[in-house]
Amino acid sequence: MKRNLAAMAIATGVLLTVAGPAAAHHSFATVFDANAPAKFTGVVTKVEWLNPHAWFYVDVKDESGAVKSYACEIGPPNILVRSGWRKESLKVGDTVTVSAFRAKDTTDTYSAREVTLSDGRRLFSGNAE
Repeated sequence: MKRNLAAMAIATGVLLTVAGPAAAHHSFATVFDANAPAKFTGVVTKVEWLNPHAWFYVDVKDESGAVKSYACEIGPPNILVRSGWRKESLKVGDTVTVSAFRAKDTTDTYSAREVTLSDGRRLFSGNAE
């Protein structure tokens, strides 16, 4: 009986560990608006190589000169590496131009499709949509 209880506790722990990241994953159409493309240039302030999606953050000046911080979702790290990215491809302080789609909730959250670096190199996001 104790052995079965221990096995069930371990199995539950494993399931909870796996279910957390899976619950955080979403489809493009659920969060982002394919009819709301955007293109902006700004300075990278943070890069997070996480699963199920990596993120980077860009400070962008609007027409009045005010700075807004944009959160940009890109593909998972393993897909990014296969697409030519390296952890050092995008660094804090880099100026980038981002082609993306805005979140449906109209926050400053975007699904980045292409990132153009200041030297002209273009990196694709690795997102399927």
